Amino acid sequence: MTKETALQLFEQKQVRSLWNDDDEKWYFSIVDVVAALTDSINPTDYLKKIRKRDVELGSYIGTNCPQITMLTNGKKRKTLAGSTKDIFRIIQSIPSPKAEPFKLWLAQVGSERLDEIQDPEIGIDRALQHYLQLGYSENWINQRLKSIEIRKELTDEWKSKGLKEGAQFAILTDIITKAWSEKTTKEYKVLKGLKKENLRDNMTNTELILNMLAEASTKDISQAVNPKNFKESQKVAQQGGNVAKVALKELEAKTGRKVVTSISAKALLENNKKEE
Repeated sequence: MTKETALQLFEQKQVRSLWNDDDEKWYFSIVDVVAALTDSINPTDYLKKIRKRDVELGSYIGTNCPQITMLTNGKKRKTLAGSTKDIFRIIQSIPSPKAEPFKLWLAQVGSERLDEIQDPEIGIDRALQHYLQLGYSENWINQRLKSIEIRKELTDEWKSKGLKEGAQFAILTDIITKAWSEKTTKEYKVLKGLKKENLRDNMTNTELILNMLAEASTKDISQAVNPKNFKESQKVAQQGGNVAKVALKELEAKTGRKVVTSISAKALLENNKKEE
């Protein structure tokens, strides 16, 4: 079963989702759907109340909606999720003026994903438009899209070596990041004042380039030495990160400036908006 997690946006509200390749369906976090439809400050309690009030709905959710692992406040936790069909049923029990727009949004999300499977360039174009709408520069966007491609090549290499998505991928990523930046992913996010935001979406052009170099080097070294297990892959991750560290130290020596800084793309965007 191939799964892909993503954050979808409905009227600026985040809705956690997971794509299941086996049945070609999106599964959406039910509590996020409730939050988007009701603007409730406690969507979990709201969901409990409507399940008690609507016994048939409570039974439907219990029977048809699985607990799926999704990212919650930076940690992976199980949460109730439903397919598009399930969400349509839940919407029937929630009095909200957003119900019809949300249904249209659900249909669009599903259609776009199927289009992207047939033509991956569509997904790249949508990502480009998304970053442009957020105010990122075209130069930064080009680097970011390239970083996505390089990351995918690396994770494909890890999968080919039998490594497990989740904990093992996270450990290897931390090793790479720590090797070149001298910070774990968590430490890096703390430096930039990030919580739920994506670290790569808040790297400067130079940080992105060095991270790409580290991940591309790790992939190339892995293909060359063919590590036999997770322990050997950890050594490869360290070596790949060290390649970028050499470049970082050389650049800092030439410029007299630190590459890894607290400056985030988010902060730069906010400053640009204020200036405008």
